[in-house]
Amino acid sequence: MTTRNREETQSILDTADLLFSEAQCEEALARMAAEITRDLGHSYPLVLPVMGGAVVFTGKLLPLLRFPLDFDYVHVSRYGDKLEGGNFSWTRAPQDKNIAGRDVLILDDILDEGQTMRVIKEQVMAMGAKSCKTAVFANKLLDHEKPITADYVGLDVPNRYVFGYGMDVSGAWRNLSAIYALKGH
Repeated sequence: MTTRNREETQSILDTADLLFSEAQCEEALARMAAEITRDLGHSYPLVLPVMGGAVVFTGKLLPLLRFPLDFDYVHVSRYGDKLEGGNFSWTRAPQDKNIAGRDVLILDDILDEGQTMRVIKEQVMAMGAKSCKTAVFANKLLDHEKPITADYVGLDVPNRYVFGYGMDVSGAWRNLSAIYALKGH
């Protein structure tokens, strides 16, 4: 899918199905923050979001984590601008000096097939992390097993092409405060 102009991009949203409202998303976020605080609030963890999908989730979650933490980020892409998975591309890998001996929390927008999160977690553990937890705002419900499950999940979403709350459709609509699904997907 290629979005060419403002009208086509607006049409994507206008014809989409609303799956989770802003209020439902905020409630899920608050629950996740409480769970993460319960488990990691004592450990001074390194929070490692996956850019750019995790930017909205991270920006909303961090102020709710009322404990000291360090922050870094990684940028790895599996999808690019395609609707189906492809090869991994590391734009910014984890930094060794920040990870060794640390409790790490990886944040991402969605756990789809699970390959991206699996690769990142394996890399973090190979770099000497003491522990590695994963948190995703959306977990896509698939009819087969994934290679990894997230430790913290905001919302379970159907096996459709979803966007909003950091997840994009052809690069657009990450900025929505609710979650939508494409018509027919």
